[in-house]
Amino acid sequence: MRREDIFNEILKIDSELDKRRSQDKLRLYNTGKKKHKKQLAFHKCKKRNRWVFGGNRSGKTECGAVEAIWLARGIHPYRKNRKDVFGWIVSLSQQVQRDVAQAKVLYYLPKSWIEEITMLSGRRDSPSGGVIDQIKIKNVFGGVSTIGFKSCDQGREKFQGSSLDFVWFDEEPPRDIYEECVMRVMDKKGDIFGTMTPLKGLTFIYNEIVMNRGNSPEVWYEFVNWSDILFFPRAR
Repeated sequence: MRREDIFNEILKIDSELDKRRSQDKLRLYNTGKKKHKKQLAFHKCKKRNRWVFGGNRSGKTECGAVEAIWLARGIHPYRKNRKDVFGWIVSLSQQVQRDVAQAKVLYYLPKSWIEEITMLSGRRDSPSGGVIDQIKIKNVFGGVSTIGFKSCDQGREKFQGSSLDFVWFDEEPPRDIYEECVMRVMDKKGDIFGTMTPLKGLTFIYNEIVMNRGNSPEVWYEFVNWSDILFFPRAR
């Protein structure tokens, strides 16, 4: 075999290994001997307004990213799945979107599941370096699901009109945007879920979710911290 042929064969093998490693990130999520029990409790909960509160690197953002992908792909292991799912991921700003929620989704989402990516800025063939508008995901029931990215600095008007299957808030939104998104999931009896670090004190989310002042039977929350991450590497 010629050296050029050997080189091309090595490139094919590397490409296949990269593809498998990408798929393994989602497939291996919380499947080891040491599981993040609070992440699993979040995914298993059937209530429609679920929140995970915790600090940085506590595993809360993974909850939201994996939940969004499972719902869009139609492979949620604990819920009734749908085709042609439409959901939003809401960040505080486009920069935060790119660096946190968007990065987590791209980390866990196998490239082979992506039908199309629409960018607000940056290159479609290198989405991690730009700001994504929408990701179209092939749904296992046929058709295509859509994950749209929104930022709170766009203002409430940009959150009007759509009928949604889910909204994931990555960090606490302003109250008017939260209320608008609650309206957006009503038609489809969709889900609201949030992952946030409670840095602002006793805000409306504390009253709405933790205290559950409205006595909603659909509200659920959990606090996570580093002690919940059994697989977190210890400092030497």
